[in-house]
Amino acid sequence: MACKIKNQNGILTINNEVIAKIAGHAAMECYGIVGMAAKNLKDGFAQLLNRENIAKGIRITADGGGIVIDLHIIVEYGTNIPAISDTLVSTVKYRVEECIGINVDKINIFVEGIRVNL
Repeated sequence: MACKIKNQNGILTINNEVIAKIAGHAAMECYGIVGMAAKNLKDGFAQLLNRENIAKGIRITADGGGIVIDLHIIVEYGTNIPAISDTLVSTVKYRVEECIGINVDKINIFVEGIRVNL
């Protein structure tokens, strides 16, 4: 389902994948985020997505006058997850609202994995 914005010139329709890509690129700029994750339903393991498939780790739903964003992320080992989450929420909310002009009501963060550098 796409988001629709009405103005004096007509109706602007924005596909959810576009919103997901904006949110994904904003999330990737945050410290401690390794990448977005897609759940492999067959074996239950999270898979790290490359930049071309970044939208597969994000779900956008319309909620009244705004949207709800679900982010499935993989974080770096040793980072403070609550601090990463606070930064992630404020960055993604600001970017999406600035680019699209629609309110972000809620951002849900699902930490699907941790990457350990050996």
